[in-house]
Amino acid sequence: MSAVLPAANLTLRIGSRGSKLALWQAEWVKARLEERGATCRIEIIKTTGDKILDVPLARIGGKGLFTKEIEEALLDGRIDLAVHSLKDLPTELPEGLTVASIPQREDARDALVGATLDGLAVGARVGTSSLRRAAQLRALRPDLTILDVRGNVDTRLRKQQEGQYDALVMASAGLTRLGLAAHIAAYLDPAEFLPAVAQGALAIETRDDDGAAWAACQAIQDLRATAEVSAERALLAGLGGGCQVPLGAHAIAHGSRLELRAVVVSPDGKRIIRKQAAGAIEDAARLGEEVARQFLASEARAIIEAAEAAPLGLERD
Repeated sequence: MSAVLPAANLTLRIGSRGSKLALWQAEWVKARLEERGATCRIEIIKTTGDKILDVPLARIGGKGLFTKEIEEALLDGRIDLAVHSLKDLPTELPEGLTVASIPQREDARDALVGATLDGLAVGARVGTSSLRRAAQLRALRPDLTILDVRGNVDTRLRKQQEGQYDALVMASAGLTRLGLAAHIAAYLDPAEFLPAVAQGALAIETRDDDGAAWAACQAIQDLRATAEVSAERALLAGLGGGCQVPLGAHAIAHGSRLELRAVVVSPDGKRIIRKQAAGAIEDAARLGEEVARQFLASEARAIIEAAEAAPLGLERD
């Protein structure tokens, strides 16, 4: 969309985490809104997930680790909108808030840094903080040693370059946005290694009041990206919305049609259940709900319930 903002001399306060990637995303949204006539400034807000740096994410659990404090600032009126990596945002939002806009999506694929999958030696150390990534890696290469890795993008790259890991699995979107795509040794094909729900997509969250901030963000909505992530998030919601569900999903719009593929993998990588659905793009949410029902009617239910009972990981870039 390229609509002009509905209000002249509009000033918007944008809430963001303080990481380099989060600030890149906030600056990108700021530039798009300012192209349409707004004046924006960015407010950095530290979240619970940013404060806990010495404990693996697997032990923390819970929803909204990287969004709660930002959403509180929205509800308090300290900021007018928030920019999130959509995969960080729980499927259920606090009352009074809404996703006002989903801009154009970046590449959703995961990527290997340091080596290709085939190039890794037996027993090679691969870093990830994601149960989904670890489970799919074990399914493809059960000989690998999967290790937890924390920190922002730069920190993870430094740890790999220092030799703490032979390779990392990271979201290609974050590397691309930060101009670090040269570190990518190989992209992981979604045909066999599915990304996280909404990976590569941004969410702009506002108060649910149809106010000036909400209207401004509507101007940078991308309809294709919105349909794709609507299907993926409806699937996640249908499975209970938990961050620790070992789920990969990828929806692709082809004109007026939408195809959704998804996988649930046991943490040890030994049980893999794949489901898919296709239909009209306007039925995106229904397709996600349909695939969720397929999973719950299969042995995937037991994998999901076990993961929810003993949370093992959270997605991070």
